[in-house]
Formats: sequence, C-alpha cells, structure tokens
Amino acid sequence: MQKTIFVVDDNDTNLSMAEEALEEQYQVLTLPSAAKMFALLEKITPDLILLDIEMPEMDGFEALQLLKGNEAHGDIPVMFLTSMTDAAVEVRGFQLGVVDFVTKPFSAPVLLNRIKTHLNIDELIRERTAQLQEKTIQLQHLQNAIIFGFADIVENRDEATGGHVDRTATYIEILLNAMESDGIYAEEINALDKELFVSSARLHDVGKISIPDDILNKPGKLTDEEFAEMKTHTTAGEHAIDQIASRTDDDEFLRNAKLFAGYHHERWDGKGYPHGLSEESIPIQGRLMAIADVYDALVSERPYKKPFTDEEAVQLIMENRGKQFDPFIADVFFKVKDQFHSVRHDYDDQVAAGLLHK
Repeated sequence: MQKTIFVVDDNDTNLSMAEEALEEQYQVLTLPSAAKMFALLEKITPDLILLDIEMPEMDGFEALQLLKGNEAHGDIPVMFLTSMTDAAVEVRGFQLGVVDFVTKPFSAPVLLNRIKTHLNIDELIRERTAQLQEKTIQLQHLQNAIIFGFADIVENRDEATGGHVDRTATYIEILLNAMESDGIYAEEINALDKELFVSSARLHDVGKISIPDDILNKPGKLTDEEFAEMKTHTTAGEHAIDQIASRTDDDEFLRNAKLFAGYHHERWDGKGYPHGLSEESIPIQGRLMAIADVYDALVSERPYKKPFTDEEAVQLIMENRGKQFDPFIADVFFKVKDQFHSVRHDYDDQVAAGLLHK
C-alpha cells in the first residue's frame, strides 16, 4: 500500500515539481497553505509532511508548532522544504520537531532518498514502540496475576473476610471516580495512574500474613494483648512491601501499596494507628481505604458479630465524619453509597448462586 505524502507550499511550481518527483512511489496530496493542510488532516493522516517555511498567513514554523501540539498529529514526521539555509533557521526547526531540511531547488533523487530514510525510521520507531507497549501490557498482566494471587493467599488465611480484597478495591475505584467528577482533592487524583492505584489497594492487608492464626481467626473479642498484636499488621505490611521494593527499581505500584498497607487504620482526628497521623498528613491511600475497609467490615458477617444493614453502616460512617474519616471523602461516600451497596449485594448474589465461596 502506497504511503501518503502531504506537500504544503504556496508556490504552484514547487508543488508541481514535488508531485512529479514523488508520484510514482507515493500518493501525493499538494496543498497551497497550512490552513488547507489542517483542514485535510481532519480526514486524512499522512505518513509524512513536506512543509514550506515561507508562506503567508501561517508560516512553516507556526504550522509545525501547531502540529506538534496536537495529540492526533504530533507524531507525523515533518520535513522542511525550503530555500532558507540560515543556521538559526535549522536550529529553530529542529527545536520544534522537524526531522530534516531539504533545500530548494531540490533534485528528485535526493528528495526521494531523504523521504525513504525518514519513513523507514518512523516505521521502525512505531514497530519498536508497539513491541514495547505489548511487552509492558504482558508484564502488567503478570504483575497483576502475582499480586492477586498473593492477596488471595493472605485473605484465605482470614476465614472471616471472603471477598474483602476484591470489594474494597472496587469501593476505592468508585470513590476515585466520584472524587474526580466532583473535583475533590483534584491535584492528587489527577496525578494518579488510577488503574495502578486501585490494583495496589488489594495489598492493604498484606501484613496479616504475619499475624498468628489463633488471633487472626479468633471467634470472639480479642484481648488487649491480642489486639496490640493484630495492629502490627500495618507496619508488617509496610515492611513486607519495603523488602520487595528494595529489590526493584522505583515502582509506583509498590509505593501506593505501602501507603495502603501502613495507613488504612489512621484516623482523621489523630487517634488511629500505627503512626497517629491526623487530617491531610495521612496519605490519601489511607484516608480512602479507611472508609472502604470499615464499610465492608460493618456490612459483613463475622464470627463475633452479625452484619450491619447498609443504612446502619452508612449512618455510623457519617457520624464519624471529621472524627475517624476524612470529611470530604465521607461526603463523597454518602453520594455513592448505593454503588457500595450494589457491590456488596452482587457479591452476596454470586455466593448464593454458588459462583463464589465465602
């Protein structure tokens, strides 16, 4: 399939010469102005653009700058076809992203060779980029599989928390989407890789792997000593993730996971554990998981308690708005409480249908 070349020049003679030189090997579309080029770009994406610099209304530099600032067209290679040979012109062109200069008047063999070289380079770059993207996706899938498996191993030790990891991750996603929509903590939320962030939330209880079974699965109320031991799952989780991180490069997933693990029992009023932080000094991972974790614990059955109704759970969380929970995130939770209920209800339905096991 022939590749498409745009030739943009306000001089009809230059357009004709370029078309004659290229038409046997490429589909050539000649355009008398940058404005015409941008109009055609709405319909056709060329493989390369030959762009004159000296044009009325919009010169080549302005056109190039607009092209490179456009997400849809910024990757198209652009060559300047010009009679300007000043070194400053070349510097400016390369700074703006032009790939080459061809001086007018040009010879057909030189023009063809330059175009072929840059199209081959561009094709190679696209091919390598696609391969890297595919490799990245494969590695992400592998990482997710390992993380999900690890999280399930931890959760399966706790006989009372079936589905907790999946549900809390879903709650986090619901809260994030609503906060993004409402502009709550916009600077922090917009900076996140939300898929990575939600996935890392699955490791918030990873430290429970260090808690003895007789405490983790005790059917009754824990003693003060046992509760003190249970509380160490936060710092144990931080330590476990630190051990993994020390053997890898800087990793956003692990940074998020550590903050989920270490801070989800902190309280807005500073009375939580293990660090006793308050208000916005608590990482947003901890403030989000505090609500997701408590909601799920309240509406779930435990050996030592019956499940709260959804209304009771919502009421208790809102009563602790500004005490245990970030008041701004609590308000978002109240708006999406029906979505939380649906997640829990869907899980119960799947258990009843035998698709999942508690």
